[in-house]
Amino acid sequence: MTRLLLAAFAVLWAGLSAPVPAQVPGQQLYVVTHVDLAGAAAAPEGTRLLRQFVMESRKDPGAVRIELLVEPTRLNHLTLVEVWQTRANFDAHLAAPHTKVFRDKLQPLLGSPFDERLHVILP
Repeated sequence: MTRLLLAAFAVLWAGLSAPVPAQVPGQQLYVVTHVDLAGAAAAPEGTRLLRQFVMESRKDPGAVRIELLVEPTRLNHLTLVEVWQTRANFDAHLAAPHTKVFRDKLQPLLGSPFDERLHVILP
C-alpha cells in the first residue's frame, strides 16, 4: 500500500513539476504585473507614473495591448496587463529607456517589489 501511494505521489509530482511549454514562434506573450504602492500617500503619484508608462509603452514595437487596472477599494493596488507579439518585443520594451526611467521613478513609491509574471496560452 505504501509503495502504491509513493508511486501515485511520484506520478502526480512529475505532472505538477513539468516545465511550462516554451513560447512557440509567433505566439503572443501575456504579462501580468501587480504593483503595490506604499499606501494612500503614494497612490496619486504612482498612478500618474503608471498611466504615463502605459501611454509610452503602447507605442513600443510589438505592443498588442496594454491596460492598467486598479482595485476600486484599494487605490494603491494596480495591475498592468500587457500583450506582446513576441518575447523579443517584450525584452526590447524592458530595455527601452522609458521603461528604465519609469522603474527608477516608481521604485521609491512601491510598498513591495513588482510581481511580474509572463504567460503564454496553454496549447
